[in-house]
Amino acid sequence: MNFQQLRAVRETIRRDFNLTEVAKVLHTSQPAISRQIRELEEELGVDLFVRAGKRLTGVTEVGTVVVPIVENMLVDAENLKRAGADYADRASGRLSIATTHSQARYALPDAVRDFRARYPQVVLNLHQGSPHQVARMLLDGEADVGIATEALASYEGLVALPCYRWTHSAIVPRGHALLDGAPLTLERLARFPIITYGAGYTGRLHIDEAFGAAGIAFDLVLTAMDADVIKTYVELGLGVGIVASIAYDETRDRGLAAIDAGHLFAVNLTRLAIRRGTFLRGYVYDFIEMFASPLKRAVVVKALASAPGTRFDG
Repeated sequence: MNFQQLRAVRETIRRDFNLTEVAKVLHTSQPAISRQIRELEEELGVDLFVRAGKRLTGVTEVGTVVVPIVENMLVDAENLKRAGADYADRASGRLSIATTHSQARYALPDAVRDFRARYPQVVLNLHQGSPHQVARMLLDGEADVGIATEALASYEGLVALPCYRWTHSAIVPRGHALLDGAPLTLERLARFPIITYGAGYTGRLHIDEAFGAAGIAFDLVLTAMDADVIKTYVELGLGVGIVASIAYDETRDRGLAAIDAGHLFAVNLTRLAIRRGTFLRGYVYDFIEMFASPLKRAVVVKALASAPGTRFDG
């Protein structure tokens, strides 16, 4: 038994039994992947995968028991490397952060700047995606830390800690009718075309819930995952934007005005997530605290030791 065989099994599951893709990820050939899997099965004395001819189509009953053990062995091996590296050289290495565009653009810059000043020898990798993609990158070991508003707390394999709460604002061109000083209501918003985030992004669920609970239909003309894109089309006069309040900058967005919509939509919670069972190097704890000051090392360590399914809402 060796780690190449274990990685072949893990990636076969991740790549939906597509051995061509597995071979690409592991930088080898498809026959080599097939051989590694077969050799491990022969050593264990059981078949881990269901086969249709030469194709793998699923996981056997015993495979469902073995695969989690394989995953844990590989996680432990990676943790050993990280623990050794942390004591051999505490100030250098890599830190991979998976996050959404809004967090990367508006919430992370100060923490990244401060981290780089303290750890100039640590290479930062910033990956962007939807909240579900962020969760997947964490679970697959492609990222050390994940930051997003929605979805992270719904994965049992992650510890998702609260960072900060935020609300939405309505964004309009200067001179717009909504800037007449009258209170902003859902009814008034619904009179105009709406431009906001796509489903699953940046508090969109709370927007839909608010209109739905009030029984008010709204004309959704454009969605995007990027607040800057939303603001661009608001400037073009396509409609009223609904974005995270943090995404409006009065200095940069001179042609636009923001109207607080915090009373219309539920408050949103940004979370920072870590995969359970992961060894975090010292500088990762420091980055977490730089981003969210209440998340000190002792708090994170305690959370990582909590039982699976524990929810942290802070």
